[in-house]
Amino acid sequence: MHESTLILTLTGSLAAALVLGYVTERLGLSPIVGYLLAGFIVGPYTPGFVADRALANEFADIGVILLMFGVGLHFHVKDLLAVRKVAITGALSQSAVATLLGGFAGRAFGWPWSSSLVFGLALSVASTVMLTRVLADNQDLQTPTGRIAVGWLVVEDIFTVIVLVLLPAMFPAAPGEAVSIGKVAALTIAKLALLGVVSFVVGARLIPRILNGVAASHSRELFTLAVLVLALGIAVGSALTFGVSIALGAFLAGMIVGQSEFSLRAASDALPMRDAFAVLFFVSVGMLFDPKALMTSPQLLLATLAIVLVGKPVATFVIVSVLGYGSKIAIGVAVALAQIGEFSLILATVGDQLNILSGSAASLIVAASMVSLALNPMLYRAIGWLHEALAQSPSLARTLNRKARDSNTETDEPTAASVYRAVVVGYGPIGQTVARLLRDGRIEPIIIETNLETTRRVRSEGHQIVYGDATRPAVLEAAGIHNAVALVISGPTSEQSAEIIRIARSVNPKVRVLARSYYLRETAIMREAGADEVFSGEGEVAFAMTENILRMLGATPEQMDRTRERVHEEIFQMSGKN
Repeated sequence: MHESTLILTLTGSLAAALVLGYVTERLGLSPIVGYLLAGFIVGPYTPGFVADRALANEFADIGVILLMFGVGLHFHVKDLLAVRKVAITGALSQSAVATLLGGFAGRAFGWPWSSSLVFGLALSVASTVMLTRVLADNQDLQTPTGRIAVGWLVVEDIFTVIVLVLLPAMFPAAPGEAVSIGKVAALTIAKLALLGVVSFVVGARLIPRILNGVAASHSRELFTLAVLVLALGIAVGSALTFGVSIALGAFLAGMIVGQSEFSLRAASDALPMRDAFAVLFFVSVGMLFDPKALMTSPQLLLATLAIVLVGKPVATFVIVSVLGYGSKIAIGVAVALAQIGEFSLILATVGDQLNILSGSAASLIVAASMVSLALNPMLYRAIGWLHEALAQSPSLARTLNRKARDSNTETDEPTAASVYRAVVVGYGPIGQTVARLLRDGRIEPIIIETNLETTRRVRSEGHQIVYGDATRPAVLEAAGIHNAVALVISGPTSEQSAEIIRIARSVNPKVRVLARSYYLRETAIMREAGADEVFSGEGEVAFAMTENILRMLGATPEQMDRTRERVHEEIFQMSGKN
């Protein structure tokens, strides 16, 4: 049998990640700890199978692209502009503090200033993958804490790109290679500005047209392929053309698609591989870990960990608080950024290639990366405890919270209006009738539809509709299944309906599920999946579903009679039109 390094690396890495991720999850730890250990086990510093590190890094880059593209889909320009003050001021201030702390630590152990400051720079940059993963796992990605942290990281990424470009100019690898730092900096800033113009002027017009054309084919495979090509192509193209990171390019690509009507479908249909490839990022980091490096300078390792786990978060907490945010948000952002990852490793690699960093610096950065990535999910879960502990110091809490904005910056989510909601899957004759009757009964229907033309028409009429496939969890969640009183399934096949029911039950066990079956033999499938009622027959289905919900909410017999008459009238009218 022909031996393939690529297949062996992919299979071995994912298998080790699965086993150790499951074990750490069962032990009450984050599976990320297991992924890092998996990388160590398949890496070069342990006996047995050794995965190809270069291939693992390539897979990890794909994970970073897909993950940041997904983050960009849900992070709109207005969100970035809303946190620009704290993101720009905070990121630059915190980077300066961490760089100085790392510089002083390096000098204390006899390193030159150039090596010490580059070491500090590497410690100042948080991991994009870890930040988004932790925020998403704790449902904080779309909260004020998440928006500030992501905006902060975008500024950090841009700053790091500039540093990576300037380092070869400041420290040429060979004599005579020196170039003007001012020219290099000006060129880099010009490239970043041009990238922004291309992204939000040209891209915002071109990409939706491309997706619209592909969506018109009604082929899920082509749509999935189109989004993957856009995500990978824009990320790689931005890196090659403008010199930015692939993470930043993918994030901008996601923001462009996120402004279009295809954002939800892109997130649910086209990114099923992102989690698997994101796992490979942590595996690739684990492969870099060399235990022997920890024994060379344990005191400097402790100093490095202190900067990442104490110095950075304390500086972040103070900066966010001083800029007018409450202690809860300040703690959340501080803990989320208390780690280092991919950019730190890139800075370490460039510093090593330019002979800037001291011999043990790269190993220390890798070790600090592994430890901080392993601890970060657990520390983030302890935010509530940290906030309570802070509250035990009334004077400090009053001082910090006095600076909080009057605009309720500590509220994670807007207060939902006190109205009943029902999710309606499919907007054919039955779905239209059910939606209309629900509105008459003062129940707000949120429709899920896969037909783009129908979606546009319903949206133009002022009704809430989600474009996407209801068998995808993200689509059901976007439709508000978590607080819906009912789920009405009128269009999909029995197998699709069963999958929708199972997903809905996992998110909202109390939701009342009413489904339509085309044949009697299909009712058992839907009931086993968790449907409360299964109906058949167009007119009676529409009335029975609506009647069931209205009765649950206390409708009168007179209301039922009027509903029945209206159902018959509308069904006959639709039959005549069709």
